[in-house]
Amino acid sequence: MSKNVKDIIRMIEENGIKMIDFKMVDINGQYRHVSIPAANFSEDTMKSGIGFDASNYGYAVVEKSDMVFIPDPDTAVIDPFCSIPTLSMTGNAMIIDTPENRPLPQYPRNIIKAAVAEMKKSGIADEMFILPEFEFYLFDKAGWQVSGNEISASIDAKQSYWNSATEGLGVVVPKQKNYHIAKPFDISYEARSEMCLLMKEMGIEINYHHPEVAASGQFEIEPQLGEVVHMADATMMIKYIIHNTALKYGKTATFMPKPIYGEAGSGMHVHMLLMKDGKPVFSDDNGYAHLSETAHYFMGGLLKHIASLCALTNPSTNSFKRLVPGFEAPVTIGYATSNRSAVIRIPAYAKSPEKRRFELRNPDATCNPYFCYAAILMAGLDGVKNKIDPHANGWGPYDFNLFHLPEEEKAKLKGLPTSLEQALTALEEDHDYLTAGGVFPEEQITNFIKTKRAECSEMSKIPHPAEFDKYFNL
Repeated sequence: MSKNVKDIIRMIEENGIKMIDFKMVDINGQYRHVSIPAANFSEDTMKSGIGFDASNYGYAVVEKSDMVFIPDPDTAVIDPFCSIPTLSMTGNAMIIDTPENRPLPQYPRNIIKAAVAEMKKSGIADEMFILPEFEFYLFDKAGWQVSGNEISASIDAKQSYWNSATEGLGVVVPKQKNYHIAKPFDISYEARSEMCLLMKEMGIEINYHHPEVAASGQFEIEPQLGEVVHMADATMMIKYIIHNTALKYGKTATFMPKPIYGEAGSGMHVHMLLMKDGKPVFSDDNGYAHLSETAHYFMGGLLKHIASLCALTNPSTNSFKRLVPGFEAPVTIGYATSNRSAVIRIPAYAKSPEKRRFELRNPDATCNPYFCYAAILMAGLDGVKNKIDPHANGWGPYDFNLFHLPEEEKAKLKGLPTSLEQALTALEEDHDYLTAGGVFPEEQITNFIKTKRAECSEMSKIPHPAEFDKYFNL
C-alpha cells in the first residue's frame, strides 16, 4: 500500500524517530546520504526536497548542478544500524527549473523508472519482475596498500583451507568445497540469518541463504522475485544490510567479483520475467523450455547487445577476472536450459507459468543496479521490437557444457569482452537501444564511458605484485 506524508509522520511519532536519513545514489551505485532532525520534517520536505550538488555524485549535467532530492514515502524504513532512532528514505533527483520541478534524466532511479515507462508504452508488458542472486565474501580481515613503496592486499577467513595448520580446531574448509557446507564449518550462519531477517523487516522477501563454492568465506543470499524498480532499491538496501551486519559480527563483506586468486568469483545472476494485465508474457507450453516467442526475442536482444551491456552490468576491471573460460562464470554468448556455462540459463525448476523465466549470468554486484536493470530491460525490449531470434542468430540453444567442446568447435563461438576497455568500446558503438525513448540520456552514456575509461587508465599504470614474480629477476 502506498504511503503518504501522514503515514510518514505517524511512523515518526509511533517509533520515536529522532532523525530522517535521505539516501541517494551516485554514478557508481554507492549510497550517499543527508540527514535532518525529525522535528524539521514536514509536508514541505516531501514537496520541496533536499538540495544537493549533482556534480559531486559523478553526473555530468547540462543544467546547473544544484538539484533537489525528493524522498519517496514508499521506501520509508527504520534504519537498524543507527543507535539514534532513524527513518531512512530513498527517492528521485529533480531539476529546479519549473514550479513543479522535473526529474533529472541522469539520475539512476529516474532512468529505471523511464525504462519501465518505455516498456508500458511499447505495449509488450506493463510489469517486469526480477530476482538478483547476491554472491559475496565475508572476511575476518582485509587490508590493502597502494603506494610508492608497497603494493599489496591481504585477506583472511578463519575457516579457509590456508588456516589448516594454525586454527587449531580443525574446522577449516577444503579449497572449493564450501558449497552448502553445514556447521561447524559454516561459522557465519548467524550473521547471514540476521541479514535475511533485517531484509524481511524492510519489505524484502528472501528465498534462502547458503554457503557458496569458495572455501574462503563465499556465500549467497537470494531474494524473491520483485517488481524491477522495487528490486533496484532492494539491491542497494541488501548490500547496505550485508556490509553493516558483517561489521557487527567483526567481519567485512565484499561484492568484488574476484577477490581471491584460485577461488570462485562472485556474480549477481539476474532472473527476469514480464507480465501484462496480470498474465505471464514469457510462458508458452509449446515453446522451447516452455518459453514464449516474446521471451525468445527478449533473450535475442540481450545476446545481441551483450558486449555493450557488459559495460553497465560488469563495470569494474575486476569484473573480467571472474569472466574467464573453464568455470561456471559464462564467457560464451548463448542460451540453454539448466546450463551454467551459457550467458543465459533457463532454470528447469521454474515450471509454473507465472514463474517461467530465464537468468542473465554475467552481471556482478559492482554495477549500479538502476543502470544495470534498466539496460537489461531496454536490450530485451529492443529484441522484442525487432524480433531478434536467438536460435536463428546461432546463439543456441546450447544444451551441453560449452567448456567440453572440441577446440575447433569452441573457436566458432562468440565470447564476452575480456576487459572493461573492450566493453566500453562496445558501448560507444552500440547504445541506440539504451537511448530509445530518451531512457538513457546520451550525455550520461558519454560521461559514464569517460569516467570508466579514466578508471581503466589509472589501474593500468599501477604495477601488479604478480609482475614482480614474473619479471623482477630478469
